[in-house]
Amino acid sequence: MIIDMHIHPIYYKSICNNPEELEFRSRAFGVYKQSPYDYEEMFVEMEYGRVDKAALLPLDLTTTEGGCIVTNDQIAQLVSEHPERFIGFASVDPHRNDALEVLDYAFGTLKLKGLKLNPAKQHFYPMDDCMQPIYQKCLEYNKPVIFHAGLSWEPDCITEYAHPLKFEGVAVKYPNLRICLAHFAWPFVRETVMLMIKYPNVYTDTSVLYMDSPEESMMRLFTVDMGPLWTERALYNQIMFGSNGPRFRQFKLLRALDKVPMREYARENIYYKNALRFLGEEAAEW
Repeated sequence: MIIDMHIHPIYYKSICNNPEELEFRSRAFGVYKQSPYDYEEMFVEMEYGRVDKAALLPLDLTTTEGGCIVTNDQIAQLVSEHPERFIGFASVDPHRNDALEVLDYAFGTLKLKGLKLNPAKQHFYPMDDCMQPIYQKCLEYNKPVIFHAGLSWEPDCITEYAHPLKFEGVAVKYPNLRICLAHFAWPFVRETVMLMIKYPNVYTDTSVLYMDSPEESMMRLFTVDMGPLWTERALYNQIMFGSNGPRFRQFKLLRALDKVPMREYARENIYYKNALRFLGEEAAEW
């Protein structure tokens, strides 16, 4: 089994009926050379890459940009159309006055599985006062949080908000809150590793910007940016597979990861077991 924990479904045709909304998504996300596509096309790629399920991530930019890069309701719609394929996450703009009501609806009514936030894009620091009730709400529902961390290519993103060291206070104050610093917080890989070593509730994913080929980038990540045995010895429970589609392709990253030397228990954890643990569904049978 393989679970992709990082997909942005901005061009899934089922939710692309509004041209103005689609133009907003493309502009806010910073992707212009793609267009809506059917499930069949996406499922072919998933099958080619051996991916069984994908976590779909929205982003609420209500107060910063006046809209959403996919709404919570649209995520719930996609999941309802293919529950065997999709894991739905919610998002909330932390600066909204009704942020907690948004999360009650997302977790309680829509039954979404976790929360996606992007400090660089939503312009907050992870330990801001406005974040504390949001973390408490996630704990109330036992929902994990995926944070964008490190560099972002999206317009109007300030990297300082998403530096991995900004998240340490969250890991300390909320030890039962499972948090993922996506993209290995690239280029701050070793800072991210330091946090994972100190805090078992901190995860990351493999959706790392590949400056060279995917193979060269994944090999460097797992054997140079980290020591060649770090994953097997210390980090095998905290790294999840993520592709960051549609920016990057699942099959390319998986092809590259397949070539990175590691023992089978570590590979299985990265490809799906850590995702189940992060979601709180370790015993789930899919």
